[in-house]
Amino acid sequence: MARNEEKAQSMLNRFIAMKAEEKKKPKERRPFLASECRDLSEADKWRQQIMREIGRKVAEIQNEGLGEHRLRDLNDEINKLIREKSHWERRIVELGGPNYTKHSAKMTDLDGNIVDVPNPGGRGPGYRYFGAAKKLPGVRELFEKPPELRKRRTRYDIYKRIDASYYGYRDDEDGVLERLEAPAETAMRLAAAEEWRRVEEIRKEARKGVRSGEVVEVTTVARELLREEEEDVVEEERERERERRERLEEKERREFVVHVPLPDEKEIERMVLEKKKMDLLSRYVSEDLMEEQSEAKDMLNIQR
Repeated sequence: MARNEEKAQSMLNRFIAMKAEEKKKPKERRPFLASECRDLSEADKWRQQIMREIGRKVAEIQNEGLGEHRLRDLNDEINKLIREKSHWERRIVELGGPNYTKHSAKMTDLDGNIVDVPNPGGRGPGYRYFGAAKKLPGVRELFEKPPELRKRRTRYDIYKRIDASYYGYRDDEDGVLERLEAPAETAMRLAAAEEWRRVEEIRKEARKGVRSGEVVEVTTVARELLREEEEDVVEEERERERERRERLEEKERREFVVHVPLPDEKEIERMVLEKKKMDLLSRYVSEDLMEEQSEAKDMLNIQR
């Protein structure tokens, strides 16, 4: 009995559900063209429906186990819905509604990424890949960034970074070099001052002995010092004489001006040979013959 009652109850439930479905209005279908809609509220409703479908399909496309064909179909459907959503948004603006394109944020996948690839694989511009579709063969390469090529620096870029620090003019600003060189510099200054005092004392003693006319024993250092002074004086005289000669030579070289063309080597050889010929002729030929030969050359216009 209990089993028949359960069956009846089940049939009653089905009958009640069927009657409830009959009382409901027939399910409306979204218009194929957004321009067919004349009501602003209806257009906004169809836009919300498209948004829900896009969200459901974007969540579904995250599953990498669906297979390549199913992922590609889902990605195409999502892009088709996005284009349809833009049509409905433009229609809402035409009907006097808000501009969702201007105020809404960009659509992203669950990872927060959305990529527009211009005309990939023959598809139109603005085609987007979502979720696991971005890892499909042939699509993965579209998202790989090309290796950055190191730009070769030009000469201008190299010299632009060169300043006083490059040449070492600012090495003393940090104070490290000054602390390291200070002891050595102090020691060198003291040694130079001591040497200068010693040399001055020797010079004073030598000058006093020379002025008084007394015979004074001159030390070896004094002799070397006096010899060095004499050599310095001689060297300075030689240097001045050499500079004077160089100035004179330079002056003569500048003043020499050639007003006639100078003969070259061949012309000089020809003139020497002609001179030798004339000497031989004057030695073995009489003056009358020479005059006749010169007259004949003049008549024939012979220059040689």
